[in-house]
Amino acid sequence: MIMKYVLMFVDSIFGFIALFLLTKVLGKTHMSQLTPFDFITAVTLGELVGNALFDKNSGITEIAFLVIVWGGMLYLVEVITLRFKGSRNFLEGRPSILIHQGNISYEEMKKNRVDINQLQHMLRNKDVFSIKEVDYAILETNGQLSILKKPEFQTPNKKDLNVYPNPVYLPATLVSDGEIIYDNLKEEGLTEEWLQDELQRQKFERVEDVLYAEYTKDQKLFALPYVEKAKRKSKK
Repeated sequence: MIMKYVLMFVDSIFGFIALFLLTKVLGKTHMSQLTPFDFITAVTLGELVGNALFDKNSGITEIAFLVIVWGGMLYLVEVITLRFKGSRNFLEGRPSILIHQGNISYEEMKKNRVDINQLQHMLRNKDVFSIKEVDYAILETNGQLSILKKPEFQTPNKKDLNVYPNPVYLPATLVSDGEIIYDNLKEEGLTEEWLQDELQRQKFERVEDVLYAEYTKDQKLFALPYVEKAKRKSKK
């Protein structure tokens, strides 16, 4: 009886590792852009491994065979779509223009089984609450909606306003949950003494009193206290 559960445990570990390695080989697109083909892939792989785990006649060899065969077919599809452009529309699908130059394409919506309510819902997810603001709306192959607003509804950028752009720096977390992140501190070319001085200027006696602190080049250190501790101090 115990041996049965040990074998199930070993098979589960192997199945997990095999699927994990398969996703690494296939690339991140299967994770970030779930097309209908990718959805079928995920469901099928889970079903294959699940059946193999609970089938008394199946073991590591059977699981490995199924994962390799299915993974090989997926890899083959990826190679075909990379080398033969004509196969992409069939295997990956193609985007559909639901709104073209401000006009709703009824035929495209019907083809993709999207009604007006669904279109409005997807637009609201893009912070667009009126169809009249949209110049183009494209339904991507992964089901997401990409939109291009009409010029009068677009947000002006710095180029439009003739504002000279400043360089952008990525903030670095220096303190998290009262602990110094030494790797980030070193990467930014800063010292612990500098950090202590900056925190003392902001009335922090100890690093342990800081919930979060981040540093951006050419800017003042941003630090937040523990709210509970701040409240206790104010009561005293």
